[in-house]
Amino acid sequence: MPTLLLTAPYMIPFRDRFQPVFDHYGLEIIQPDVEERMEEDDLLAHAGQFDGAICGDDRYTARVIQACLPRLKVISKWGTGIDSIDKDFANANGVMVGNTPNAFTVPVADTVLGYMLAFARRQPWMDAAMKRGEWRKIPGRTLGECTLGVVGVGNIGKAVLRRARAFGMTLLGNDIIEIDAGFIAEVGVEMTSLETLLARADFVALTCDLNPTSRHILNATTLAQMKPEAIVINAARGPLVDEPALVAALQAGRIAGAALDVFEVEPLPKDSPLLSMDNVMLAPHNANSSPRAWEHVHWNSIRNLLKGLGIPDNGLEKWVNE
Repeated sequence: MPTLLLTAPYMIPFRDRFQPVFDHYGLEIIQPDVEERMEEDDLLAHAGQFDGAICGDDRYTARVIQACLPRLKVISKWGTGIDSIDKDFANANGVMVGNTPNAFTVPVADTVLGYMLAFARRQPWMDAAMKRGEWRKIPGRTLGECTLGVVGVGNIGKAVLRRARAFGMTLLGNDIIEIDAGFIAEVGVEMTSLETLLARADFVALTCDLNPTSRHILNATTLAQMKPEAIVINAARGPLVDEPALVAALQAGRIAGAALDVFEVEPLPKDSPLLSMDNVMLAPHNANSSPRAWEHVHWNSIRNLLKGLGIPDNGLEKWVNE
């Protein structure tokens, strides 16, 4: 009987719902306590005990995968990004890595737009002032008066740009790969260098993957290239931003604010200076929140698991359609 290591924090609360499915396919379950993700040592404690995994952003390094061989057959990522999994090492050793591409494009793009509207119209700050008993008109601006720079024009970046176009924003984009000319013409985005984008944008939205070219793409040097009134928005991956450099830039007034859904260390440490900054909006890695998207990812994660274990998924649709 194959054993599943279930560590996906978005799926664990619904385990009772999926237990009949696991039982039907003869899966035994190991479910450790997980707050946000399993680190390398956490996974090593279970090495050799499971045949497949449904995981979140767990650190499946080469060391972990090696320790789990030869039993481990599949790592099914709940979600899209697999930067925490050494996919090359896994594949080279016969371990399938599955994910759900393009799963959260809509909720993440909506999140980015929500942050831009909040900073432009100043609603959270006026709400807080009113609740303190202050009748204070805080100046705002329209999005149509602003320039948006999107770093990473993939599925999410494109969705953000399409939404921003409807608000009449000036649009800039930057990517390491060539972007389709049809899309560029459709939304009227100007593809430019990162340096030019940072110098011109009122909002800098990070929507790129985490890879060796993008880690700390915002650092002390690149943050210094931004306008003093600019806002950073990161709803992609925490390590895209050098967090101490961002804190220093915010404290010095070199940029005007930040909206962060993801962080270098998650959960965000309770002593983080970001928690006490009035010009920062924070969220607990929740930009993917969407019942429709979550439902799709739940079932696709199970499909990927069964595929990697060599178990036919005959009959799965019965549960999906219930």
